Amino acid sequence: MTSRTPRRRPRSRGRRRFGGAARLVGALLLIGFLYTAFAPGSAAQDEPLSPTAAEGKALFENSCITCHGRNAEGVEDRGPSLIGVGAAAVEFQVVTGRMPAARQEAQIQPKPPMWEGEELERNSAALAAFIQELGGGPQVPPGTNLAATDEAAQARGGELFRINCSSCHAYSGGGGALSSGAFAPTLAEATDRQIWAAMLSGPQNMPVFGDNQLTPEEKADVIAFIQVLQEEEDPGGVFNLGRFGPSTEGLAIFLVGIVALVFSTLWIAGKS
Repeated sequence: MTSRTPRRRPRSRGRRRFGGAARLVGALLLIGFLYTAFAPGSAAQDEPLSPTAAEGKALFENSCITCHGRNAEGVEDRGPSLIGVGAAAVEFQVVTGRMPAARQEAQIQPKPPMWEGEELERNSAALAAFIQELGGGPQVPPGTNLAATDEAAQARGGELFRINCSSCHAYSGGGGALSSGAFAPTLAEATDRQIWAAMLSGPQNMPVFGDNQLTPEEKADVIAFIQVLQEEEDPGGVFNLGRFGPSTEGLAIFLVGIVALVFSTLWIAGKS
């Protein structure tokens, strides 16, 4: 007589559900642990800030935290996240006085910056260093004169400017109106660093020209051409009518003169 092996009882539905839930929780905990251990930037957040970035953090907490949040992650309906914008965006916005912004509008207007002189240079560099170490991003090369210096640079920069920039800033760099209340500002007083930072960060309605769109050498050529626009005499003469040349000024004088002549004729006829 052979002995029969007792059959195992199937687990109840409740035990199966409990086992599945336990495995799911365990998998989620494992994924969370792996993400915490290997996620990009998690180790960088634990690294101490450089002295310049630490100074920038103190400035950020005094002047920027209300709109951009405690960790520069942005505040809804107040200010965007600054993670990944890089030092270039911070430098442009602070140096041109666009930040801190007085209010939300179609386009933030440039204004005198919060600081002046050496204080502006030091504080903008500190804020830029803090945002750079916090989330990375594009940076402006060191130095104040960033234009290319070879003889053909201005010609190359002029071609690049006409292709990429003139549709908004006009051929003369004087700027112009855009849609929805925005505008392209004039480049007459923009510095080399401001132009480079704007190309890297794309402020307001401006597109971003990263190094894959315009190489650093091409950016230097564009700046060399803009320097020519800033230095050359206005072809419009005494009165600046958009720097379109003497034809614009001549047309304006012709129209004003004709209107004045008609009114003078009517006045003389009425008197006689």
